[in-house]
This record gives sequence, C-alpha cells and structure tokens, in this order.
Amino acid sequence: DVGANAGQFGRELRELGYAVRIVSFEPLSEAFAALRKAARGDSRWEVVRSAVGERSGTATIHVAGNSVSSSLLPMLDAHERYAPGSGYVATEDVPMETLEHLLGAHVREHERAYVKIDTQGYERRVLESAGRAVERISGLQLELSLVPLYEGEELLPEMLLWLRSLGFTLASLEPGYADPTSGRLLQADGVLFRDGAAR
Repeated sequence: DVGANAGQFGRELRELGYAVRIVSFEPLSEAFAALRKAARGDSRWEVVRSAVGERSGTATIHVAGNSVSSSLLPMLDAHERYAPGSGYVATEDVPMETLEHLLGAHVREHERAYVKIDTQGYERRVLESAGRAVERISGLQLELSLVPLYEGEELLPEMLLWLRSLGFTLASLEPGYADPTSGRLLQADGVLFRDGAAR
C-alpha cells in the first residue's frame, strides 16, 4: 500500500473481509501517525514511514492543505481549481526507499504481491524504482489522471501503454475524482494483473 495516507485503503480491505498481510508506506509524519493508529492491534498490518521512489535516502514532499493531495511533484493550478483547499501549505523532508528494496524486504519468496500506488502523479516513478523486481508483482492498483494535475505526471493513456509493455493487462477501471462543477472525470483507479496472474 504505497501512499497509504491515514490508512483508508487498509481499513477498507479489512472491512471487505481481507485477512491477509498488508504493508503500508506513508512518508508524511502527521498522516503516518494516523496510519499507525489505524493499524494498531492488527498483527497482520505493518506500517512503514517512507516515500517510495527512485533512490534510497531522503526527499522533499509538498504538503497539501487536504493532506491526500500531497505529492513529490509540483501541483498544477488546475488541481487547486478543481479541488479548492488542496494547495500546498508546507514542505517536509521525508525518508525515501526504492520499490525494489521494499519488495525484497517485505515480500516473502512464496508470496505474490498486489501493489496499490496512490502517490499523486508519481506512480510511474514508483514502479520504475522496482527495477527487475517488478516481475514479483502480480497485480497493481494505481490512481490514473485523465487531465494534467501535477507537473511531469504521465496521463492514463500513456500509463496503460507503458504498463502493457511490462506485462500488465487492465482488468478494471473505476471512476475516481471528478470536477464537482461539470462532472468531468479527472482521475480513475486502474486495476491491472500480470498476464495470467488473475486466473
């Protein structure tokens, strides 16, 4: 669970009856405190304070007014127009680790990894940091933008083509955030599986 924020995804999995191990990664100190509280008492839910990206070390993250829009990428004006109150209010230096390292540290040899990534435009960089370990991932769930919201992010069509080149096939596309005024869809959640892994 990359970009876990306060643990919303993990809580939803538990409410749906998912009882297997969860490992959640969240870099922001305030959100991580809420995540740790959400996972308290759940022996199969591990939480790690870390951003996930192209290097091991530290990174500077932009903190959004609504927390969930925080990103390692600069936010475009359009984002704040669509979501008033989401503008950046601070920065925070956070630990960063590569997905390759984290898969090696937290996924056991016999386990198949389902990786959810919600990193506000940084999804491709997260996956690129897996290197050859991307082959250990059987399923993916990513937030995909239909319009530019963060500087340098890849949009849905390009992301799906790139993911196909890695061997992932789109299984489901679920509407996400929409412009509250026009109803135009801005983001969707894509669920993908490595060819043959969903059978």
